[in-house]
Amino acid sequence: MATIEQFVGRWRLVDSKGFDEHMKELGVGMALRKMGTMAKPDCVITCDGKTLTVKMESTLKTTPTSCNPGEKFEETTADGRRTQTVCNFTGGALAQPRDGDGKESTITRTLENGKLVVECIMNNITCTRTYERAE
Repeated sequence: MATIEQFVGRWRLVDSKGFDEHMKELGVGMALRKMGTMAKPDCVITCDGKTLTVKMESTLKTTPTSCNPGEKFEETTADGRRTQTVCNFTGGALAQPRDGDGKESTITRTLENGKLVVECIMNNITCTRTYERAE
């Protein structure tokens, strides 16, 4: 089972399935969806012992999210929604359920075969993005 320390580092996107459909389900407009599908972001994860930060970096936009696992916080998502979020690290997975604007979604990060696998779910739409360690 993975530890939080194993998630720490820079991860580079190598595969993405269902991202456009997921953004569409979230209500993201076509122009932003096109830019989003072209972006190849890095996911940078840091942890100082208490605060966990997940930063998505691309030429389009950089979106940092910092939290203390288990504590509810207000998050502004990359598409501009304001959500109530709680990050939990259980069973070797980092789960991030979000609730905002009547739209519930969940992001789950796991480590599989040395890769970071990020699953985004909203309603019946699932997006899977796979990252390899960059450093």
